Amino acid sequence: MKATLKELKSRTIDRIVVESVDLSLYIAHADTPEGRFLIIDSDGKPLKTRNLLDMKSALSNFRGIDMVLVQRSPYDEMVGHSFASADNAMEISLAPGFEALPIWEH
Repeated sequence: MKATLKELKSRTIDRIVVESVDLSLYIAHADTPEGRFLIIDSDGKPLKTRNLLDMKSALSNFRGIDMVLVQRSPYDEMVGHSFASADNAMEISLAPGFEALPIWEH
């Protein structure tokens, strides 16, 4: 399921999950009672940023909602483990220090 930031304002959101999918690529999801929604932009493409501060700025209207960063490690795959390993996702809370930094002017 997909929803824009504007559409999510009218829904009950349990938490926002910012997923680190590559070295510096972040994609956001919203967990609701109806299920998980991929957050999309006005063009229908996934809301993605190249740094965490930009994602924090994009989600600044959702302060007060539990927000986490999810990072998965490819270690097991890299070292050639042949057994099925457990999900090694690490969740880091973004809520306490979620305030985006000010935009610097040079």
